[in-house]
Amino acid sequence: MENTATPINWFPGHMAKTKRILMEQIRRIDLVIELCDARLPYSSRNPEINTIAHGKKRIILLNKADLADPKVTSQWIRFIQQGGFETYAIDSKKVKSKDIIEKIQNATKDIVDKALEKGIRKTVRVMVLGVPNVGKSTLINQLRGKGIAQTGDRPGVTRSNQWVRITPYLELLDTPGMLWPRLDDQIAAKRLCYIGSVKDEVTDQYMLAVSLLEELESCCPEAVISRFHIDNIELKGQELLDAVCKGRGWLLKGNQYDYDRAASVVIDEFRAGKLGRITLENPQNAKEIQE
Repeated sequence: MENTATPINWFPGHMAKTKRILMEQIRRIDLVIELCDARLPYSSRNPEINTIAHGKKRIILLNKADLADPKVTSQWIRFIQQGGFETYAIDSKKVKSKDIIEKIQNATKDIVDKALEKGIRKTVRVMVLGVPNVGKSTLINQLRGKGIAQTGDRPGVTRSNQWVRITPYLELLDTPGMLWPRLDDQIAAKRLCYIGSVKDEVTDQYMLAVSLLEELESCCPEAVISRFHIDNIELKGQELLDAVCKGRGWLLKGNQYDYDRAASVVIDEFRAGKLGRITLENPQNAKEIQE
């Protein structure tokens, strides 16, 4: 297994159409809720959202915080808040709807009050944005109290914009996950693959698993040693995947390593949080990238 990698650049045609529609809808929007993955608060924020949501009130939610390092999540909240955005950590599967609704009401209070001064009871319209598979539809279903928006643990499930009424005076627009047209930052692109924002079918799962293991070696070596039963944390590339196969007993006939199973399980177990609460990015990384 040669350690090479094909650049990741996956941008389905419907995403370009989605952006055009969102740009048209934004005039009707009072608030934008941007979801990102708490394990990747930098890589999972689509820079094009700044263009789409320019001039709009915005709340940023670090979703799947139950899978991320809570100390690093707190650092990220402070960092993003310094940019002027209300920021909160959540688990969209368990979040209390009243808490999010209250945050929306607080953020849009001045808009609602101005309408009341004119004798109008305003319906607040909120657009929910984020990269694929970050949990937008799950959040909306949790707020609604029943399954309205289609969900799934894979990118591209929501294929069209859906208006969902949460209360008599609150509507949310569920949108398809949107990647940017060119993933020039290949580190960010790989990390989006780790969390399933890019379809597994268009990525090299072998190389993705190796890359993920190497990142985990750097940030949480104890978790790699414990989960995969390896005894040399300095291994890289194919030797590292070999050691994981050996440690977990993933062998085929003739004692050949089962790379297919290893790659699949390594990625799935990270996504499921079975290695512990891990964050692959910290605010200092973001500062260095921005500078």
